[in-house]
Amino acid sequence: MKCSATVLAAGFAGLMLTSSLPAAATVVLVKTNLGNFEVNLFDQTTPLTVANFLTYVKNGSYNDTLFHRSLPGFVLQGGGFKYSGNNTAPFTATAVLAPVKNEVLYSNLRGTIAMAKQQGKPDSATNQWFINLADNSQNLDTQNSGFTVFGQVTGNGMEIIDAIAKLPTNLATGFAEVPLRNYTAADVQAKVPVAKANLIQIESISVINNDPASAAALKPVQNTLIHQKKNDDSSSGGSLGWFSLLAVAALASCRRRSSRSSRSSRLAR
Repeated sequence: MKCSATVLAAGFAGLMLTSSLPAAATVVLVKTNLGNFEVNLFDQTTPLTVANFLTYVKNGSYNDTLFHRSLPGFVLQGGGFKYSGNNTAPFTATAVLAPVKNEVLYSNLRGTIAMAKQQGKPDSATNQWFINLADNSQNLDTQNSGFTVFGQVTGNGMEIIDAIAKLPTNLATGFAEVPLRNYTAADVQAKVPVAKANLIQIESISVINNDPASAAALKPVQNTLIHQKKNDDSSSGGSLGWFSLLAVAALASCRRRSSRSSRSSRLAR
């Protein structure tokens, strides 16, 4: 049965974000059940995106969410779902605010964090984000008018990210591309249900440094490809539907009708 991405339309009602909301912090601490890492945000150069992200941080929207998609050598994505506790329909979409305007300035290199968005809609980013596990500039700097990089993982944070990305995926029905820990093929054979403890939980994201100039020492690389190939979406943007919150959530809600349904379409790397 065909699932419509409009099922979450009601979730937008009354949840408007003022795009001029000032960014009041630069460094956030992401606590997970597999370790913590810090992200330095680019407040001064991607102010709308940082303000959007920090609004979700401050209202606690990211607390107890999970990393719902892991593609080793490519990206690790989170921010949009919680575990329902029901393996038949395991994911519950979190409420979203109004979309934020695309701010394409930096390149999607390893260790950067960028906003996910709907296919073919450059200004549709809401609460989902992803961390680049590799140099994805040739792919993501131009698709869908480019993906907004708004921060960078610092310190030894990528060790935590890489550890998550190395976890097995596609083990259990209904958890396609979801990284699972302490869950094996033997558990699948024994029909052991996936538990919350098997998922990589984002326990909280909090501000730990409110100095808006703390990113000055970082040297993010400019996205020059977007200027060279502005019309790339016509040839490759259609493959990026898995970054869409609405499409992902809609398909997740339809698992009861199709045990083989994917939460989103595939991304051609």
